Amino acid sequence: MAYEFGNDKKSAFQAQYDAQKIAFAPIMFQAARALRDLGILETVKKHKQGITIEEVADKLNLPVYGVKVLLEAGLSIELVYAKDHKFFITKTGWFIMNDELTKVNMDFTHDVNYLGFFKLKEAVKSGKPEGLKVFGDWNTIYAALSELPDHVRKSWFGFDHYYSDDSFPQALPIIFNNNPYKILDVGGNTGKFAIKCAEYNPNVKITILDLPGQLADAYKNINDKGLNERIDGYPIDLLDHSLPYPQNFDVVWMSQFLDCFSQDDIVELLKKAKAALNPDGAIYIMETFWDNQRTDAGRYSLVATSLYFTCMANGCSQMYHTEDMINLIEKAGLKLDETFEKIGVSHTIFKCVI
Repeated sequence: MAYEFGNDKKSAFQAQYDAQKIAFAPIMFQAARALRDLGILETVKKHKQGITIEEVADKLNLPVYGVKVLLEAGLSIELVYAKDHKFFITKTGWFIMNDELTKVNMDFTHDVNYLGFFKLKEAVKSGKPEGLKVFGDWNTIYAALSELPDHVRKSWFGFDHYYSDDSFPQALPIIFNNNPYKILDVGGNTGKFAIKCAEYNPNVKITILDLPGQLADAYKNINDKGLNERIDGYPIDLLDHSLPYPQNFDVVWMSQFLDCFSQDDIVELLKKAKAALNPDGAIYIMETFWDNQRTDAGRYSLVATSLYFTCMANGCSQMYHTEDMINLIEKAGLKLDETFEKIGVSHTIFKCVI
């Protein structure tokens, strides 16, 4: 697969302007968030004939000064435009308010990442998630999830589930094509996929592998659905490669899981998944590969997410290129049998066999 992206064809003036956008990006991000959360963008949007700064301030009971500096920032980041002292919403402003992808990404950036990213350079040097220290003393964010502040957990899970949930309806027919009876859901998190499997097929049994704190959340959701008889959990530290997976599964499912690990760890995890399979079973890997996206927006979001892994999550993983993952699959002694693309928002599924 070709590894080519981008060019250097901008004019010097455009390049300098883009450099200033980067220089002030953290400030303008907060301006956009304030315009959204204070209701300023919504107020401008409602007035198709335009609205003045003073009128916005009056309607929202906000100081004229504050509204003025935010709307003027909004001009520069193209969330609004102005004509005859009146402000109008732009398409970008509409997306900031209404696009679920944008809302999820902004909340994730602000609540989970913003403070910790002051330590990005240190994380790159150490190979550890130095930014996570703003929340406490953990080796990875996964060990911290059950103890993070509620608003941080909400934004983290909102981000995680947004990218996975829309893919489930397309993924289920793929993994049930050969009518599996036992599925191992590695890194099953809150049990959402396991529950979907149990609801999709009345005979299947699912085991979730994850940390004890994650399984505690999964058990609550499983209990609420009355699926205890068909879904169980297997507590495990997935980074302890001396610990084997349980055995004799028809399917091993890894959804948005391997991107949470270094390349060396991925090989070990895949080897254990291989050992957990029945001879005619299959491993299904669902990932958001940054090079296999339908839009520039999707690619941009994913390479930014790689830096979250660097600074906040674990210090050593990323959203991988398809070429990276195929090489790791082969190193683990597996064969890539089928590829399913354009799954959900941005996913690819690799079916791997022994």
